[in-house]
This record gives sequence, C-alpha cells and structure tokens, in this order.
Amino acid sequence: MTRNLIIIGAGMASGRMLEHLFETQPDAWNVTLFNAEPRGNYNRLMLSPVLSGEKTFADIVTHDAQWYEANGVTCRFGEKVLRIDRDARLVVGENGAVPYDRLVIATGSNPFMIPLPGHDLQGVIPYRDLDDTETMMALGATPGSRAIVIGGGLLGLEAAAGMKAQGIDVTVVHVMAHLMERQLDEAAGYLLKKSLEEKGITVLTSANSKEILGTDGRVSGLRLDDGTEISCDLLVMAVGIRPNVALANDAGLAVGRGIHVDDAMVTSDANILALGECIEHQGAVFGLVAPLYDQAKVAADTLGERTAAFIPKEVATKLKVTGCDLFSAGDFAEGDGRDDIVFRDPARGIYKRLVLQGTRLIGAVMYGDTADGAWFHGLIKDRSDVSDMRDTLIFGPAFQGGTPSDPLAAVAALPDDAEICGCNGVCKSRIVDVINGGATSLTDVRAQTKASASCGSCTGLVEQVMALTLGDGFEVQTVKPMCPCTPLTHMDVRRLIKSRALKSMAAVMQECGWTTSCGCASCRPALNYYLLCDWPGEYQDDDQSRFVNERMHSNIQKDGTYSVVPRMWGGITTSDELRAIADAADKYAVQTVKVTGGQRIDLLGVKKQDLPDIWADLNAAGMVSGQAYAKGLRTVKTCVGTDHCRFGTQDSTGLGIRMEKALWGAWTPAKVKMAVSGCPRNCAESTCKDVGVICVDSGYVLHIGGAAGLHIQGTVVMCTVKTEDEVLEHTAAVVQLYREEAAYLERMYKWMENVGLDHIVARVVTDADSRRALADRFYFAQQFMQQDPWAERTKPAYRALYAPLADLTLEAAE
Repeated sequence: MTRNLIIIGAGMASGRMLEHLFETQPDAWNVTLFNAEPRGNYNRLMLSPVLSGEKTFADIVTHDAQWYEANGVTCRFGEKVLRIDRDARLVVGENGAVPYDRLVIATGSNPFMIPLPGHDLQGVIPYRDLDDTETMMALGATPGSRAIVIGGGLLGLEAAAGMKAQGIDVTVVHVMAHLMERQLDEAAGYLLKKSLEEKGITVLTSANSKEILGTDGRVSGLRLDDGTEISCDLLVMAVGIRPNVALANDAGLAVGRGIHVDDAMVTSDANILALGECIEHQGAVFGLVAPLYDQAKVAADTLGERTAAFIPKEVATKLKVTGCDLFSAGDFAEGDGRDDIVFRDPARGIYKRLVLQGTRLIGAVMYGDTADGAWFHGLIKDRSDVSDMRDTLIFGPAFQGGTPSDPLAAVAALPDDAEICGCNGVCKSRIVDVINGGATSLTDVRAQTKASASCGSCTGLVEQVMALTLGDGFEVQTVKPMCPCTPLTHMDVRRLIKSRALKSMAAVMQECGWTTSCGCASCRPALNYYLLCDWPGEYQDDDQSRFVNERMHSNIQKDGTYSVVPRMWGGITTSDELRAIADAADKYAVQTVKVTGGQRIDLLGVKKQDLPDIWADLNAAGMVSGQAYAKGLRTVKTCVGTDHCRFGTQDSTGLGIRMEKALWGAWTPAKVKMAVSGCPRNCAESTCKDVGVICVDSGYVLHIGGAAGLHIQGTVVMCTVKTEDEVLEHTAAVVQLYREEAAYLERMYKWMENVGLDHIVARVVTDADSRRALADRFYFAQQFMQQDPWAERTKPAYRALYAPLADLTLEAAE
C-alpha cells in the first residue's frame, strides 16, 4: 500500500534521500515536498561558482521540474510550514494541511548574524541561498561598488572571491589572526591571504567589528574597534550557521543544538525522521555535505524498514576559489605527543604539513599542491599505521614502495570508502560499482554517480579510478586545448573571460597564462570573437585578428581577386539594384556574375584595389555587404509565400526580410544560414539551415541545427509558435545562446550535439524569462554590430589597406 511521506525542506540532504528512496522503493510513497524557497533542489555548494560567474544557476540545479514530475513528487515550493500536528499526523502549511504516515524534517540551518549595531540596515545580508547570491551579483553591475565580508572562513572567502570576479572592490574582515583558522594552520593561512591579496581582495585579520554604519537606513560602512572605518555598499556576514529547529521545537520533539536523532535518523517521535544541518547526532552538528549524504542514505533505508546506521566520518575541506588550491583534513592543532612533517617550496607557493600522533596520521594541511589530498584523507579515516613510510610520507603515495612514476599507485592505495568527489559525496567503491555495471566513459560515470559533476576538481582522480578498474579498456577523454599557446580549452577560456571580467586580448593572455607572447593565428580570432560577444560596446574589434576574408570584407579567390556579394534582404531585389550590379560588373571588369544558392548575386574576379570603389558604387545604390565572408548571418532564404504561391500559408518573404534585418551584422562562432518556407513543401529548403522556419496554417514551426556543406544534417524541430514576433524572439534567443556557448568555428549543429536539444529547449522555449533575457542581450549587442563594413572601408583612412604593395612593373622599368 502506498503511504504518505512529507518532507520539509528541499535542500541537498533531502534531495539525495529522495534519490535513494526512488531507486530502492519505487512507488512505495506518495511524496509531498515543502520548501520555503520558491524553488527545488540545487547544489548549494556551487553557489560560489555561480557568484563568480563560472557557472549559472541552471548548471547547479540537481532536480528540475521534470524530475519531480517523473517521480510523482507533489511540490509545495515557496510555502512555509506553519506547524506539525503530531497527534493528528498533519503538516500544516500556509495553503492547508497534509496528512503523513512518515515525516522527514530537513529544514537545514539559519545563517548567524552578529548582533552588531546596524545589523538590521538594508544591505546587510548573509550568504546562504540563491537570493543572497543574486544580491551580490547585482552589485557588480554598478561600477566602483564596494563590499565588506565579515568572516574569513570557507564561505566568506568564496563570497569575497566571487564578488571580486564580478568587479566589486572587496574587503574581508576576520577577527582571528589568520584565515580559515578552523581548517588551516598559520602558514597555510598566510599563503591563502597572500593569494587573495594578489587577486585584489583586501584582507584584514585580527580585526574586530564594532559597528555597522548606515545612511538613510542603508549600510554605508563598518567601524572596527580600533576606530578604522571602511566604506561599503553591501555588507555580507558569513560567520556561521545555526540548525533550524523552530518547527521541531514547536512540535515538542527532543532538541538540543539540533534536532536529536538516533543512528537511524529517527527523532524522539518514531514517525518523524530528520537529517541534514538541522540535526544533532551524538552531540555533533553538521555543516559539510559528505555526512549529510551519508545521513540521506540511512534515512532512505530507515523509511524502507531496512537496518542502517549513521556513522560520522572524518571530513576534508576544499576551497572553491579559482587559483587557490587548498586541502585540509583531520586535526592539526598543537598538542603533546604530536609530530609535524612539513614541506615548503616558496618559489611555487607550496606548503604541506602532516600531523602524526604515534604511528598514525591525524591531520593534513596542503596549499598549492593538493593532488594527494584524498590519499592522506584515507589514511586519517582508516587510522592507518604509517610508521613504515614515515620518511617519504610527505611525498605522497607514489613514493610508498612502488614505482615512483606509477600514477595509479595512489588510487590503488585508496580504500573503498575513500571520498573521491567531495561536492557530491561520492566514494571510490561507488565509482567502481558503476564501472563494473557497464560505465566506460567519464560521461557515464558522471551521469550515474555525479562524481566530478560539480566543481570538477576531482575529474583527474575519477579518471584514475576508471583507469585502474578498466585497465587497457579505459581511454582517457582527451580534451583538446584551444591552441598550442595554452592548455586551456575553448570553454575554459570563455568561462574565465566572463568570470574574471577580462576585456582585452592582453588581459586574457596574461591572466590565463598564455605560453606565447601574443598568441597565434588560431587563438587570436577566437579570442577576438569571445571578447566581442561577452563585452559588446566595451571591447574594440581587432581587425588584425580576423581571417583574410573577414579582414578584407570580401571572399578571396584562387587567383588573388575577390568576390563581392551585396545583401538582398530575404532574397528580394529590384530593377534599380540589378542595374547597379550590372553597372558595377561593367565598370570593374567583373569576370563572372553568378547567382548563388543563397539567393544572392556574386560578382567574381574583382581586384583588391577596386574593392573600395565598387563598394562605394553599390552603397550609392542602397546596397550593403551581404557578409558572405562572415562568421555571422549570411542569408535568409525565402520562397514567395502567400504573395504568389497558391500553397503558401504565411508571408514567408516578409518574415524572411524581418529576420534578416534583425539579425544581420551579428558575429557568431561560425557562419549562420536561415530560411523561411511558406508551406510544408519547403521550397526555401528550411530543413537544412542553421535556423529554418516552416510556415503552416496555425503559425510557424521553428527548426534548428541543419547543415548542407561538408556535413549533411537535417534540422530538428525546436518549437511551434503563432506569430512573427514570436519567431523573431525565439530566433534571436537561440542565436544568442549559440553565440554564448559554442566554441569558435563550431557550427550550430555541432554545438547542439554537445549541449543537447533539451538544454536549448529549456533555455529558449520553456523558460520565457530566459528567452527574453537572451533576446535582450542579442539586441543590445546588435546596436554596436549593425554597421555596414563596406561603407566604413570606403573612407580615405582605410583605402591604403587595399592599395597594391608595390608596382613591380614600374620597379623593373626603373
């Protein structure tokens, strides 16, 4: 019989519990999920990369609406639970009561706010959820904005680094003598402070906050107890959390610092379980994700009436700040009977410290090189006897008796329960299980376990587990770097340009560690495109970083002459335009006049020095460049539609002209071709274009992802809309998404293979806000892009670019 299960709180712990529940007990429960936030499960640990711009919120959603629907979960998001009636077994929400057979409380924790004078001013926020993250991101839109972060712990530093990436001037105020004092020793804290200061973040340690200053009810600064005043527009408190036990308290459950639970995650009421940051187990409360995931599995087993027990384990800490490699695990405080092993490399900023007690390793702190962190963590958790390898322990597992260069020695030495992915709490045995179950690629493992799916810092370790398990059957998924100048991929560079606000080619090369002084013919055009796309109106196009056709604004032919293709909006021309083209053909001795497959007239065989003059003549006749050379919109092919065709259902020609006039001039990763067909007979060949529209009686069917060049690719249907305006908005949005996510020279259909149609539909079709935002960004960029390059190049300043380098005939005569 299906029973009613109510869960209060859609955090990471309850989300993981639901996964276990549906995996082991499908159809056993009618699940109702309450959440005070107006959204479902997302990876809260990854808010910092969202803040820094390295990820979007969509990237960190762990369970979307389709997942809840597929598993039959009734979602009551944005609704607060008012009380729990244990006698009647009811949960009373703002919109009514729901009966339960079993109840799970996963209310998480509340951020602690220091009750300083002024703590209730507007602009004083904690760092806890997406709303806080968005508030900090919004501050970055104001040039010269300033923020203070009180708290130099893990969360505070990630907030500070994220806001700095948004262009905000940030000061960290920390009351202790060094940063992250609970996880780091003084030396590692010093290196971390130095690294953050090199990123432009001001760090004040041993600084005691006394009063938050305000003006007209809004925060304006912070006064320290030594009288120092620091001004700010936003103050973020990241000083700790407190278990959220209010509902449990009101319901009369046993509560200490958190909700009391036994090993099976059952509270003082046998029908109520609790898990996550809101609980207290054997006197301990929890703030890291690994134990929360362990609790989730135990809670699911308990609901399935299987015996299970939560056993707390040692946990490790990593900092999610780009460029700060930090690892900490165990106990490294000073004490009797404890010995240290320390390794320093000042030139490379590497510091390692191991703390031993007797024959055991009890603590490890590493900064700068954290590759062996999981192995050390395993030794600590297993209470291993390390006396035999003490002399070489600091150098890691590769030096413990095996061949020093054996890269798999470390992984082989890890126990089954060694944590490989800290973000998602995935241990070695879980990865081995899915590999033995048939997973052969990193993508498979990631999909089935979520290992390496969040911050990605464990990807190399996951691959080593795969190599160890699969042996010769494992093929490393090699990621092709952007070019020989950098080991970074196109996507790495795109992400860093955005997250670090890099707005010049020199800045990209410097900050991303280019190995050449000024790039190469591969990376410079790509960087030029990425900067133009990300910073329209700010970045100045670098003409010399374009391929010859784009630099000359014309297609070079095999004999060194050029072809000139004027634009014909939607394939429509006039007798005046045809006369102007004919006159230009005569005047400049054009060798060939060719009608192209894209409804254009191509003038082939124009000498380079004649280009400015022929462009000027065509401009005078009202014609502009057709950009037949561009990584941008080439043509919008049309049929005659309802104007002349007896089968036409819509004005395909008029729509094609509207689309071309809206979209011309935009730079894209590769060429883009479009078409509009007036009926399903598809005379404009819309189903082999990057974007194709098929007009039907009820509206317009939008196709995307076609190609008819080296690769023949039919389109897929993205959606059907009713009006021309909707066609334009959807088209602008999908082109902008392609502009923002594809690698340079990657055609739209290739990009679609990488991201999947579902992703595109989710961003462009089903999410109206996302679609409008994409279209708005596209049209904002268009105000800087829609300038006819021919008109510009006919100006005297540019004519020298098209003049012959030398008159060799004259030089020979002289």
